[in-house]
Amino acid sequence: MTAALERRDGDVLASLDGTTLVVTLNRPQVLNALTHAVMDDLRDLWRAVKGTRQVRCVVVTGAGKGFCSGADTSVLGGALEIETAADELSFLPGPVVDVPVITVVNGVAAGGGLHFVADADIAVASTTARFLDPHVSVGRVSGVGPLLLHPKMQWATLTRMALLGKHEPLDAEQALAAGLVSEVVAPEHLLDRGLELAATIARNSPEAVRLTRRSLRTFERNLYATSYDLAWELVRRQHGHPDAAEGPRAFREKRDPVWSTLPDQGV
Repeated sequence: MTAALERRDGDVLASLDGTTLVVTLNRPQVLNALTHAVMDDLRDLWRAVKGTRQVRCVVVTGAGKGFCSGADTSVLGGALEIETAADELSFLPGPVVDVPVITVVNGVAAGGGLHFVADADIAVASTTARFLDPHVSVGRVSGVGPLLLHPKMQWATLTRMALLGKHEPLDAEQALAAGLVSEVVAPEHLLDRGLELAATIARNSPEAVRLTRRSLRTFERNLYATSYDLAWELVRRQHGHPDAAEGPRAFREKRDPVWSTLPDQGV
């Protein structure tokens, strides 16, 4: 089972540290941006974790200077073939594994990178971490992400991030004050702190931890359940709007986007 969990090379790395599985997004040259292949690898890994009792905690981090810059441009420019938000977000460990997930944010967490923070049971940041939601800045709807973040952070700060887009980054201390993360540590101590928290969790009753986590997550999920389907439907509708293609194109071409004045009559 250890062999099924560990990945020594590739875009997703995984290694066991005692009963903790350390998972590292490993595309540092693009700040660990998510491709379809990376998300598929993560889905496979979470299923393997669910199939073993060897793992008591999962720690997620990023290689290099960034944590996760969100979707790769190859993903942004592609078709939206996923039918539900649950399918779209299935690269996240939280809904699949039944052990606590600790996210240690070592650099920029943007877009889809914020989903890992929202998904975490515990989030710890380096002093060098930055957090931003650039969806509206690339012509996309920030619909599902804010719902996932809302139980964890101040609504006023979340609204500013969602509406101001890339122009409203938070540094680590601002993220701490808003409740987005629970702790900020020096970069050289970040992973060790995540492992320390995981080891402390592992000293407790595995079944009591599992059921406590289930209770907390069920409550959290119920907070946004009634708005979840609408948020995803708005994301899907906007995907066919001209701005949804113009935003990624302008990003690739390193220019300001030219937004359409055409409303989507279906929204």
